[in-house]
Amino acid sequence: MTIIDDFNQSDIRVGRIIEIEDFPEAKKPSYKLKIDFGKEIGIRKSCAQLAKNYTKEQLKSKMVLGVVNFPPRQIGNAVSEVLTLGVPDENGECVLIEPEREVPIGGKLY
Repeated sequence: MTIIDDFNQSDIRVGRIIEIEDFPEAKKPSYKLKIDFGKEIGIRKSCAQLAKNYTKEQLKSKMVLGVVNFPPRQIGNAVSEVLTLGVPDENGECVLIEPEREVPIGGKLY
C-alpha cells in the first residue's frame, strides 16, 4: 500500500509544451517534447506516446502535468527528463492530464 509520504516524494509540476518534434525511431507513434516548467525547474525534455490522439499543432502551448524529479531515462536515441502524465483512452492511447484552466507554470501538485 502506498502511504502519503511515498506520494509526497513525487514532484509533479505544471508545464507548458513549447516545442514538439516527431520521434520516428520510437517503437510506438511518439513525439519529443520540450516543456517549460518555469524559473525554478526550467525547460525539460520528454518523450511521449501522444501521436495517436494529438497533432503537433494541438500540443503547442498546451499545459500539462509532469513528474520532474525522476532520473533521466534513455528512450531510443533520446533522453526523457520528465514523465509527462496522462491516462489511457478506450483504445489504451494516452490522453494528457491538464489543468482545467490557466495556472502559473511551475506550480506544484498538492
